[in-house]
Formats: sequence, structure tokens, C-alpha cells
Amino acid sequence: MFYLGIDVSKAKLDCCIYPQGLTGKRKNKVFPNAKNGFAKLREWLTGLGADLSQTTVVMEATSVYHENLAYDLYDAGLKVCIANPARVRAFARSLSMLNMRSTASQVRVDSEALVRYAMTAALEFWQPTPAKVRLLKDLLDRRAAIADHLFQETNRLEKAVSAQTSAIVRQLLDESIEHLRTKLKEIDRLISEYVDKDPDLKHDLDLLTSIPAIGERTGLLMLGLFHSHQFEKASQAAAYVGVVPVQYQSGSSVKRRSRMSKAGSSKVRAGLYMAAVVAIRHNPHISAMYQRLCENGKSKMAAIGAAMRKLIHLCYGVLKHQIPYQADYLTVKPA
Repeated sequence: MFYLGIDVSKAKLDCCIYPQGLTGKRKNKVFPNAKNGFAKLREWLTGLGADLSQTTVVMEATSVYHENLAYDLYDAGLKVCIANPARVRAFARSLSMLNMRSTASQVRVDSEALVRYAMTAALEFWQPTPAKVRLLKDLLDRRAAIADHLFQETNRLEKAVSAQTSAIVRQLLDESIEHLRTKLKEIDRLISEYVDKDPDLKHDLDLLTSIPAIGERTGLLMLGLFHSHQFEKASQAAAYVGVVPVQYQSGSSVKRRSRMSKAGSSKVRAGLYMAAVVAIRHNPHISAMYQRLCENGKSKMAAIGAAMRKLIHLCYGVLKHQIPYQADYLTVKPA
């Protein structure tokens, strides 16, 4: 097995490999982060004697700059791992590999740390998101961007009215807001039509929205999450989204209040937060849990965090078992 570490940036790929293992000589090379660079990278690996089908590539998740490379290498038959940057940095720090001052040297250290991480850690291999889910997520991302822009323009208009701004500027803001509302309606129509045309997506969205407090917008977020990742259990999904508690304790004297990990998508967490606020009033299971936690001394924010985590578990459950939410499932006796 060959292990390749790639430190990905917007413009380039800093690669490191040990063709003969860690006892052999290290090979480093830089390629452009573009299609022609991907081809040259594969040629370089072949020239070093690496069997592409027996090569594992580890790179960090770097915004979107790693995605084209991941798809290209996956299609070429390499095993791809998108590592959590925080875990790689902690691993490198444990090996005292973060003390270099030169930027160029630090880049080589980063790619080498990825190789050593690949040889040591239990890797989870990356799988491409199915094309139909990728399109849905792209549409949802675009909708979120338009909605944010609309919110900003609406705030600007409110300030303009309060500040005696000229009529010309207020008119421009009115026109911009109207245009954004039209685009928002258009993309909502595209999303609705797209989901309705796919029986699997439509059925799973209906299952998700059967949960009290999970509306269509949050349901679409959950649909994109669970259709683009394979989770063996609900706790994995909660950890991926970053709604699990993180405790800090050292010995018997140092113990701090637990906090939410916030390790995953902030967009998904934001949708879950609003759903959790509704759920503590209208979802029987979450309402009971929230009241119990508050009565036991938990803060309201901690209890809402638990409600967010419970919602993830409920979403996982209805999709796994393909059964709509049942408010009385805890009290139903088997026949």
C-alpha cells in the first residue's frame, strides 16, 4: 500500500510520499490545483512505481478547493480520505512537527504529517456525493445565499428609512429587494419540482417532515445530509453535525461545563436550532426531555442543545426504518 499526503491550497498541491515506506527516501513535489495538475500528479505517482489502485490519498478538508482533486483521484481508482484538519494538526503536534518557521518548510511538514497520519490513523474513505443529491445541495446553498442577501438588503432599507436617506437610494433598495424575492420564489419552485420528480427524495422528505418541528426547509437540509453520508448509527450523525457535548475534566479537581462540539456544518446546526426551539413546545418527546433537563439543573442552552441532538436521532430513525414519526412509539406495547 502506498500513502500520499497532499496539502491543498487554492493554487497548488504540495505532495509527499514514501515509495519504499518510512525507512526509505521521501519524495516531495508541487502541482497546480487544476485538471492538468491532477494528470501530472498521477503520472508522477506512476513514475515512482506506485500502483494507483493500491494508493491511499489523505488530504484535509479545505473549503471547496479539495473537491475537484478528490473526484479526479477517486475516478482514477485511488482511495481518498478527507481528513479533519483539527485531528491532523493535533497528530502533527504530538510528533513535534509544527515547529518549523519557514513557510515552504512548513508546507512540506504538513504534507508529511498527512502521510504519517494515514499510516497511523483508522481512516474513513471518502465517497462521492450522488449526483442527484449534489444538485439538491447546490440549489439549497444558492437559496441560502439569496436569502442572506435579501436579509441584508431589508436591513439596509430599514436603516435608510430611519436615516433620511435619499429617495433614489431607497428606490434602488426596493428594486433590489423585489428582485431577490422573485429569485427566491424561483429557486423554491426549482427545489420543489426537483424533489417531487424523484420518488426516493420525495418519500424521505415526507418522512422527515412527519416529525413535529421539522418543516420543509429543515427537512431539505436533513435530506441532503443523510443522502450524502452513510451513518451506521444516529450518534455518528449527531457527532458529524457537531451537536454532541464535549466535556473537559482533568483528575478530580478540574472540571468545566460541557459545551457543544460545533464540529460540523454551521448551516445544518442553524436549521436544527430553530427547529429545536419549536420542538420544545410542539414535539412531545423533545418537550418532555427539555423540561426534565431544566428541572435537573441544566441551563436552557444546554437543554436546547440536547433537543437538537434528539432531532437528529429522530431524523435518522424515520429514514432508517422508513416509518413516519409516531408520537406514542414509547408507549405502544408489542402485540
